[in-house]
Amino acid sequence: MKLTRNMKLVFQGDSITDAGRAQPIAEGIFDPMGRGYVNLIDAFLNARYPELNLHVVNVGISGNTSRDLVGRWQRDVIDLKPDWLSLMIGINDVWRQFDMPYMPNTHVYIDEFENNLKMLVGQTRQMVSGITLMTPFVVEGMKDEPFRAMMDKYSAVCKKIAMRNDCVFVDIQAAFDEVLQHRHSARFAWDRIHTNQVGCGVIARAWLKAMDFEM
Repeated sequence: MKLTRNMKLVFQGDSITDAGRAQPIAEGIFDPMGRGYVNLIDAFLNARYPELNLHVVNVGISGNTSRDLVGRWQRDVIDLKPDWLSLMIGINDVWRQFDMPYMPNTHVYIDEFENNLKMLVGQTRQMVSGITLMTPFVVEGMKDEPFRAMMDKYSAVCKKIAMRNDCVFVDIQAAFDEVLQHRHSARFAWDRIHTNQVGCGVIARAWLKAMDFEM
């Protein structure tokens, strides 16, 4: 397992990370992590490795793009002094280009996305033991569908930045592609994005596997 004793793990992202978490910072008791993949990861880590005394913090905010993260990175990552950072962002960078085509000011095109992600990872890599960089995704098996095709391009940027900065890369899109061979997308997310508990399980499983979690 890549994590060691007394580490603080900060999970950063958009609504998929947020998942109804406690505000302003989700940590501690009374189920603050929300209903998403972070809650599942926290449960599995601390059930399997209680001796590590891991401290999980969720600071995802629904609706955020990579542009939004740049604006709050100091407060919601740097100031928290994580030992390990997990980041999944990019879904809204793509989605706003489809659900708000008449509002180009909300669009984060791929060049800006890449610059934002480089900046965020670059500011953080030397202060943490590691970064887990997760791809954005859409629960859609047809790779030539326009939303999916654009999401794959943003995912490729994530992989490139992860490889160049010695991050743990987690291909969430590939994890969903695997299960979509057997079940319809509605089994995992009603709108192809906001995952139910089964979909959250797919994300959590991919993250744990990449981190060398042992059952």
